[in-house]
Formats: sequence, C-alpha cells, structure tokens
Amino acid sequence: MSQANQQRPALAALWMTGAIVAFTLMAIAGRAVSFELDTFEIMTYRSAVGVVVVAILATVFGKWGEVKRDKLPMHMGRNIFHFAGQNLWFYAITVIPLAQVFALEFTSPLWVMLLAALFLGERLTRLKLFVAVVGFIGILLVVRPWVAPPSAGMIIAAAAALCFASTAIFTKRLTQSQTITCIMFYLTIMQLVFGLVCSLADGDMALPTGGNVAWIVLIGFAGLVAHFCLTSALSVAPASVVMPLDFVRLPVIALIGVMLYAEPLDAMVLLGAALIFGANYLNIAGAARLERRNSVTS
Repeated sequence: MSQANQQRPALAALWMTGAIVAFTLMAIAGRAVSFELDTFEIMTYRSAVGVVVVAILATVFGKWGEVKRDKLPMHMGRNIFHFAGQNLWFYAITVIPLAQVFALEFTSPLWVMLLAALFLGERLTRLKLFVAVVGFIGILLVVRPWVAPPSAGMIIAAAAALCFASTAIFTKRLTQSQTITCIMFYLTIMQLVFGLVCSLADGDMALPTGGNVAWIVLIGFAGLVAHFCLTSALSVAPASVVMPLDFVRLPVIALIGVMLYAEPLDAMVLLGAALIFGANYLNIAGAARLERRNSVTS
C-alpha cells in the first residue's frame, strides 16, 4: 500500500459520502418502483441505463479497446451471481426493514473470507475463525431465531449477501487481467440479457410509465455511482479507513426507514450489525498487519 493511500482519508470520506447517498437513493427508488415492477423488470431497466452510461463513458474516454473476450466464462459466472444477488436484494428491501437488509448485507465480507479459503486456497487462520464466530453472533442478533423463525425476507437478504460474496470472488480473479471498463461492460450487457429473459418468461413484461421512469433512471445511475465511489475510496485510502465510513450506511438507512416508512428503530439489529462490522474490521486490520510485516521482511 502506498504512502499516498494512507494520507488521503479526507478524500476517501468524500467518496464514501457519495457511496452512502447513492446506496440510500437506490433503496428508496427500489421500494418506489416495486409496486409496479417486479425485480426482474427493475434489473432489466437498471441494466439498460447502465449500458448507455458505460457506452458513453467508454466512447468519451476511448476505452473500447479494453473490452476483451478471453475471460467470458468468468464474466458469465460473476454476473449470474450478481444478478441473483441484486434481485434478492431488491426483493428483500420490500418485505423487511431496510436496516435489517443492510445489516445482513454487511455479512458479505465474512462470506468472502470463507469462500476464498475454499476456492482460492487462502489460509483460514485462527483470527479469521474468531472473526467468523463474532460475525455469526452478530447475524444471530439481527435475525433472533429464538424469538421467531427467520422470515423469508431475512433468508433472502442473507442469500443476497452470499451471492455478493461469490461475485467478489469472481471479481478478484477478473481484476488480475481485466479493467474496470471491461468488467462494467459485461456486467451491464449480460445482466440486461438476463433481465429480459426472466422478465419475458411469463409473457408479461411491464413497461416504464411516466410515474416510475425517473425512479428507474435513478436506480441505474445510483448503482453505478455507488460502486464507482466505493472503488475510488479504496483507491485513495486503505480498507481499514474506508470500512468504518461504509458502516455509516446502516444508521443512515435506519433513520430513513423511520422517517419515510415508519419502521421501528431496532437496537438489536444495530448491535448485531456492529458485531458484524467489528468482525470485518478485525479481519481487515489483521490482513493489514500481515502485509506490513511481509513488506518489512522482504
């Protein structure tokens, strides 16, 4: 990690403010259109907006030469998981409180840690096992199966986090040889095709209306902006700085849920999410210490 990265936390905070706003707007817009469109239709129109934006940016900045075809099967695998995860996420935000969805979404890095050990051969240390246990306790506090069986919405939100973790594993492999432009191009194109196939499967696809077209455009832009801001934040500061800023999403979305949807402000959900965050932070801090140790000895 460069010295420059470690000295730009203010810029990282600015990028993360943009990411938090974008993620929040995407959740609000997703709820707004869910009364007229199903998740497949939302994903279709979101991807269509994404295709237009990526095409314009690739043309303006001369990036078309970066779009390669040598990793198409890996792009396909990544986008199948991302499409599934995003559909599950859009459904979850309509059936359970937004704070619960975001809290369970924070489990994604824990799944990445476990999946990396299984599929990338990364070592599962005692610290990582401890992190997994702490994170699991946090999940239990969010879901509270001793009070009532987990609802379908909770299970779906957890499944979305697992799909996002699988997406991250594919992304980690792809970024070794593919640019962001290439990854984003196949993301939008493939998910547009997936969305069209799923939306048309029953022969009845709802079209955008004057009442929801603005929400659809907002979803498309917010999704791209959120991930761009998050990636930019990680490029100017270490994950140990960015991640606490990302956690601000939870109290923000909890307050949005209270103000816009009269959702209860559940202290146990916030406590469970704090444990999940703490587990993720311990894992990142441990990795940072190991990296510094290796850089000193090399």
